[in-house]
Amino acid sequence: MNIILADSYEITDNHIRLTDYRAEHIVKVLKLNSGDMIRFGIIDGGRGKAQVTAIKQKFPFSVDLNLEILESQVPVASIDLVLALPRPIMLKRVLSQVTALGVGTIHLVHANRVEKSFWKASIVAEKEFRPYLLHGLEQAVDTRLPEIYLHRRFKPFIEDYFPTIKDRCRTHIVAHPGGQSSLQKKINKESGRVLLAVGPEGGWVDYEVQKFREQGFNDCSIGARILKVDTAVIALHSQISLLLEI
Repeated sequence: MNIILADSYEITDNHIRLTDYRAEHIVKVLKLNSGDMIRFGIIDGGRGKAQVTAIKQKFPFSVDLNLEILESQVPVASIDLVLALPRPIMLKRVLSQVTALGVGTIHLVHANRVEKSFWKASIVAEKEFRPYLLHGLEQAVDTRLPEIYLHRRFKPFIEDYFPTIKDRCRTHIVAHPGGQSSLQKKINKESGRVLLAVGPEGGWVDYEVQKFREQGFNDCSIGARILKVDTAVIALHSQISLLLEI
């Protein structure tokens, strides 16, 4: 945890009292004392610093902080993600990882190689995404939570829903092992906001790739190797982020 995060409703007159896992982290891991400073952020708000004004170092832990918010808003990440719904244990990892890397919006979609049972998992059915998103923000010293949308049918997503959001991104990439192009040919500093579509284990089927092409996506490959979803997302995001800067 590289930043302490809190919702705005927890704060009163630039003061907050922590009594949960955040207080335990400050006491047991950071080993702070009264008067020490720490990075602090408001979820979906600004970042700054906080000073410890009181601390109870025995269970039940509590920490009082006085806050100084220096930034009013954290910029939105320049990459959005369409992700074929992975198995639940993989989804938890991916949500934390892509949030740490930086994404604005995540669209979880069905695909031919996605098992229908994945949609019944509690993390999806109950929309229990927040702890994993917060973990990513705490790692990356960020405050802006990605927006998450669920699309249980592929065809309505790509034919009906996607056209309504297409203009939010200038460049659209579908990752596919047999892609006709490479990221280096499609992404540069003029590419603007990028929407990246990553398929399930084994990739998108031909029908899905064709549907993406019909909507203006460029199908790109980063090599012949078939990667696990979390590895592929990290590799693709890292390459796109670099190419957007050069």
